[in-house]
Amino acid sequence: MSARANSGSGVWAAKVVGAAVTALPPLADPERAVQMAAYMKGVAPFLGIYAQPRRAALRREWKALPAPTSDELGFAARSLMQLPEREYHYAAYDLIDRYRRYADGSFLIEFGGELLTTTPWWDTVDGLVNAAVSPLCRVYPVPTLIDAWSESGDRWLVRAAIGHQRGWRGDTDVPRVLALCDRHWNDPEFFVAKAIGWALRDLAAIDHDAVEQFLAAHPQRNAVAVREARRALT
Repeated sequence: MSARANSGSGVWAAKVVGAAVTALPPLADPERAVQMAAYMKGVAPFLGIYAQPRRAALRREWKALPAPTSDELGFAARSLMQLPEREYHYAAYDLIDRYRRYADGSFLIEFGGELLTTTPWWDTVDGLVNAAVSPLCRVYPVPTLIDAWSESGDRWLVRAAIGHQRGWRGDTDVPRVLALCDRHWNDPEFFVAKAIGWALRDLAAIDHDAVEQFLAAHPQRNAVAVREARRALT
């Protein structure tokens, strides 16, 4: 983390966390919390709050916050991720989505990997990819970082690397995404295979022939990825 984040970012983060802790507990539903935790395989405890009321409550509490610096935004997201209940982890990517325009080209380098691997499961990883990784990579390309995630051996960083161009549509670098898919095609990890399938499905809408050629060149079995890809090819 940068010196700037250590020196002054805690003040804004404290306001963010304080507002979240004020906003969310009154909405808690203990019975629903048990169900939600079970659905997420017990990765974290839940308060039991659905996405829409969570986001509405956070918007109300955060509306008076001043604009952050990039370091303040990252430090606050990290602070939310360190709280126990899962809704605060979701609040971390809600926060980034709300204030993303203040993130700079160092944001993913300084904070991305830590956020993705703090109490990780598909829900927070995909939320962070959608709120931070994909949109920020589009503005501030960080190919070295994406390559490092791809080669990390961590399934969640690999998943984020494969999905780092999700939603780019016509701006997608098709050969780059296919190369990432190729690199991990033989990985038996379910969540990596699922990410490959989603990437291929997205690419099929941009370059149908490239995906067909990719699948033809990979006859070895990856049933999860192929099933997802074929949904866009039939």
